[in-house]
Amino acid sequence: MKGYVYILKCSNNLYYTGSTNNLEKRLSDHQNGKGANFTRKHLPIELVYYEEFAQIDQAFYREKQIQGWSRKKKEALITGETNLLPKLSECKNESHYKNRLRE
Repeated sequence: MKGYVYILKCSNNLYYTGSTNNLEKRLSDHQNGKGANFTRKHLPIELVYYEEFAQIDQAFYREKQIQGWSRKKKEALITGETNLLPKLSECKNESHYKNRLRE
């Protein structure tokens, strides 16, 4: 079954990332207050990005990946500046980086 991952921009200017097998219905649910608690509290919403996958489990995996990203990294994806993604993934915390090298 086909799946989608999507990013919504909410009225509070924050992003919500989700996945579904029916993008049109899910967007309608969100806009009508039948979606997630977060979007229900921050209507209206705007679809700013989506990807289509052959299988829903692939979309769910991608959703979890994107949810762990920083705002700047999500915005690079939304604007199509995918060349920035590796740089935005770099660890900025030097002590964290040194600890990872010791592991």
